[in-house]
Amino acid sequence: MPIPSEYQRASLEFDKFMADARDISGLTTTNMAWNMVVGVLYTFRRRLDVKDATRFANVLPPVLRAILVADWNTDEPRLPFGDRAAMTREVQSLRAAHNFAPETAIHDVAMALRRNINEEDLDRVLAGLPEGAMDFWRA
Repeated sequence: MPIPSEYQRASLEFDKFMADARDISGLTTTNMAWNMVVGVLYTFRRRLDVKDATRFANVLPPVLRAILVADWNTDEPRLPFGDRAAMTREVQSLRAAHNFAPETAIHDVAMALRRNINEEDLDRVLAGLPEGAMDFWRA
């Protein structure tokens, strides 16, 4: 069996996603967008158990899938989905001195994600996750 194409093109697809995240958020570089993207993924995963996070990860492209689970302390208490402004501050708190995430960070990353994956698969998975998951990724 040949290497699946999603793995052969992983870097190219990730670069496209990062360029979309950068452009949508109005940031200047993909380096500036990096902490925003990581912050959004980590903020989301704090609201999922491992089983639900794995289901979500399975609809992500390989590099985003890896970022979602990187350095995850699975013993950390789960947080509830809540106020978008509070979750945005959580995104912005990741490496705060080097984080350029705007107030629209969650929305911006959601838009970039939706441009780069199958939205039907994403929405199907989100519908089976805890309440608030669908709203988190609404763009």
